[in-house]
Amino acid sequence: MNTVVTSKEEILRTSRELIRQQGIAALNVRSVAAACGVSVGSIYNYFSSKSELVGSAVESIWCEIFHQPEDGAVFQDTQACITWMYERMAYGYREYPGFFTLHSLGFMQEEKPDGKRRMQQTWQHILDGLCFVLRRDPRIRTDAFNDHFTPEIFADVLFSLMLSALLRRDYDPSAVLEIVRRTLY
Repeated sequence: MNTVVTSKEEILRTSRELIRQQGIAALNVRSVAAACGVSVGSIYNYFSSKSELVGSAVESIWCEIFHQPEDGAVFQDTQACITWMYERMAYGYREYPGFFTLHSLGFMQEEKPDGKRRMQQTWQHILDGLCFVLRRDPRIRTDAFNDHFTPEIFADVLFSLMLSALLRRDYDPSAVLEIVRRTLY
């Protein structure tokens, strides 16, 4: 066995590959060490526990799925952004079968506060992106938002619909796009 220390990114890349091929249940310090060709201790140089390793791997998958698009125009138009997000959700489902349901069951539990914090942080990044688009989309009516119905509130509604779609494996954004059209334009 190679005891040469690998990088944190290499460990996460290997963890994502294990999740892709075998599911999240297969991810543990020993399986990652074996796949990286390093000792178990090498993994512990970067992650203090299995929980931290799994949490970081899940976070990295969410970041891969919802990475910044090359086309910056996606964040100038609400409908284009939602379409892109649903396309990324479909990509996540194809690349990581079962990830959306399995990871949420394991990470949103009360006894895993770090996992819960990581998910909330990752989800907040997505919500912030939606708010950014809602504030910049020139097609949105000027009276669409007010003190009681803010971009943050609408982003939260949109994100809730997206999470529901993930659980249903429904990657067709047309119903959400219709809600956006009727509410904002």
